[in-house]
Amino acid sequence: MTDTRVLIVDDEAGQRESLGGYLLKRGYDAVLAADGETALRIVRESVVDVMLTDVRMPGMDGAELLARAKAANPLLEVIVITAFGTIADAVEAMRRGASGYITKPIDLDDIELQIQRAVERRRLFSEVRVLRRQVAATHSFAGIVAASPAMTEALDLASRAAATDATVLIRGESGTGKELVARAVHHASSRRDGPFVAVNCAAFAATLLESELFGHEKGAFTGADIRRAGRFEAAAGGTLFLDEIGDLPPPLQVKLLRVLQERTFERVGSNQTLAADARIVAATHRELEQMVADGTFRQDLYYRLDVVNIRLPALRERRADIPALIEHFRLKAAAQYGKSVDSISREAMDLLVKHDYPGNVRELENLVTRMVVLARGPVATLADLPGGTGGNDTRRLDDFRGDLPRFVEEIEKRVVREALDAAAGNRSQAARAVGLTERNLRYKMQKWGW
Repeated sequence: MTDTRVLIVDDEAGQRESLGGYLLKRGYDAVLAADGETALRIVRESVVDVMLTDVRMPGMDGAELLARAKAANPLLEVIVITAFGTIADAVEAMRRGASGYITKPIDLDDIELQIQRAVERRRLFSEVRVLRRQVAATHSFAGIVAASPAMTEALDLASRAAATDATVLIRGESGTGKELVARAVHHASSRRDGPFVAVNCAAFAATLLESELFGHEKGAFTGADIRRAGRFEAAAGGTLFLDEIGDLPPPLQVKLLRVLQERTFERVGSNQTLAADARIVAATHRELEQMVADGTFRQDLYYRLDVVNIRLPALRERRADIPALIEHFRLKAAAQYGKSVDSISREAMDLLVKHDYPGNVRELENLVTRMVVLARGPVATLADLPGGTGGNDTRRLDDFRGDLPRFVEEIEKRVVREALDAAAGNRSQAARAVGLTERNLRYKMQKWGW
């Protein structure tokens, strides 16, 4: 039995009912309509997966019904039925959006095969739409976790810049999310349907980077066996993200300046001038102003890039965002690795919020992912953190120099808290796990104000 609903539209009662009876026996939910108006009402008022319609009918013919039904339900799959002598009508119907056609007399095996293919197309198209919405949400400003004033202000500036074609320069330490913001700018711009092409300027030698950006002609240099388009051509109509722009070699700084000024470029080994139709978003962790003063970065290029300057704060400057980021990464990792980790322990959360994160958001995601992957139960704890983050101790021994009892008590608190988290608050189970009686555990909890 299938839940596929098939609408059969035919003015000939015998054929309509015969086809409907066959599909019912095959497990389909078959609905019958004697004319186009009735069929259109059914499409508008209920869920229909596939519509089989005769081409030649009095009143509203199959071609008109196809157009109006698809307008009402773009996901509707339509298969037209036609006599052998009117195949041209069927071909025209397919040009207008029908997914197939069947000639009379109808081959029942063929019609079921076409219905199955139509259902599969509908399923795939639905999945693609869902994935596109997910991608848009992931790469949009709404998909970036930000509650702190510093990050909110940066995203507001990026959002306003996205509405234009202005060049954007994103500044920030490594791991602060510069490419994430660049993608959000692209998806919020009028170029969202075009490509987003990223290139890391620090990842290539100077000679290779020129070819990577601008492309090359066959024979332009040793190893150039074929003509190759560069990233500027690949990004036509979209956005070119130049990451680590501060590492761009001086000769290429000159070439990039020309692109920004004249919107043209040439492939390596070619005299043909090509139009550069890509919006430039650049990013760097370097202090470009100091590089300009040192003579390692062209001042005129800096001013061309610095039309809209967005500085992303380091994670230690936006601690208010850390709990929400932890939850975001926990959900992401749990889904990715199939782990049933419902929460992060309170002590682990406290430690994660206090950490300075030299690697910024990228480091935080790595830590949370590790915790989820290594968690032995529904709660990820300090034991699942790497030692360098503080997983072996909540504080350094030096913090308790001269006060050993307080240090021992701090460790004891951590062990008990982890046991309670792992036992989801069950005191009897937690007490057994740490070798205490339940009465002793209750005493300690009262002493610590828990």
